[in-house]
Amino acid sequence: MALYQDSLGIFKENNGYVIDDIWYPRVTSILSIKAKPALYRYYADLNSYAEGEEIKKKSADEGTRVHGAAEAILTGKEPVVDPDIAPAVKAFQEFIDKRNVQVDPDYVERRVLNHSDRYAGTVDSVALIDGKLGVLDLKTSSGIYRDYTLQLAAYFPPLQSELRGLSTRWILRIDQDQICHKCGSTRREKGGRVKVKAPYPSNGVGHKSCDHEWSEVRGITELKEFPYWQDDYQAFLGAKALWEWENITRLKKIGYL
Repeated sequence: MALYQDSLGIFKENNGYVIDDIWYPRVTSILSIKAKPALYRYYADLNSYAEGEEIKKKSADEGTRVHGAAEAILTGKEPVVDPDIAPAVKAFQEFIDKRNVQVDPDYVERRVLNHSDRYAGTVDSVALIDGKLGVLDLKTSSGIYRDYTLQLAAYFPPLQSELRGLSTRWILRIDQDQICHKCGSTRREKGGRVKVKAPYPSNGVGHKSCDHEWSEVRGITELKEFPYWQDDYQAFLGAKALWEWENITRLKKIGYL
């Protein structure tokens, strides 16, 4: 019995927050129920599952450090910037300055709670960009994927109840790579894994046979807006219902269901 109680405690700690003595599931834990075909393809390209886990661990560390530096910049502090992530952080700083992004430090890494639908999460920031107030989420991935919009949709209702002018959502991708001076291919290293991609559109030079001349590592920022959140929110609630179904025994034991 004690061992089972310990496992329930670990489940609660890993999958939610205790707020005012009440436990709420975490947005990211809820969304873990969704299938991720791109992740399956990622593992299929590697030699072993263990190799994939090691790359993910290193990638997560790099992403955490970029997020930490970005959080410091957004709150007016001096960021800690390791040399291996410096181009990405520099690109983020330049984006913030060029677009005159305004952020309330109180809404950086802000805990949000939805009482009616019973979940909680932590939003990266709320920002004013081009005169619009919106949820701003930072990603260090190789692309902006549709799944990300579910996470942002979950944050929207509780924030909208606090901020009447909230009107949109953005994902800001922060990354870094190199470009070949000969063929235009890009070289991206993340978590110790190197991927080379052909230029798009093709410039007619065969990138696989090219004797690449790589540039210095350059920082990248890509901003994409998702103003319409209602359908994504319904999809999030669907994922939540499935997550609760999958974990029904534990959730009943801890008094959530």
